[in-house]
Amino acid sequence: MATQEYRIVSGKESKIHNEPHIEGSRVTVRDVYVRVEQRGLSPERIAERYNLDIADVYEALAYYHNNPDEMKQVEKRHERAGEEAKRRSSLEPPEH
Repeated sequence: MATQEYRIVSGKESKIHNEPHIEGSRVTVRDVYVRVEQRGLSPERIAERYNLDIADVYEALAYYHNNPDEMKQVEKRHERAGEEAKRRSSLEPPEH
C-alpha cells in the first residue's frame, strides 16, 4: 500500500509570507488557486510552468478549499497590502 505524503507547508510553518505553500518551492496555495480558479489556467499548465507534479497543484487546490478560515486570513492580508500599495502610489490610471 502506498503511503500518502503531503507536500503543503501550512501558513504557521511557512517562511514564505506566512502563507501555505508547496514544499520545496516558493509557489503558494493562493497563487495556485488564483491562477486556476480565477484566471482559468489549467492545472497541467501550472504544473509545467512551475516545474511541479500535477498532484502538487491539485493538493494545493484541495488545501485552499479544506482550510477556508486560514485562506480567508491570507486573502484579507493580500487585500490590505493591495490597498496600502494603492494608497502609497502616486500613479493614476489612464483616463478613458
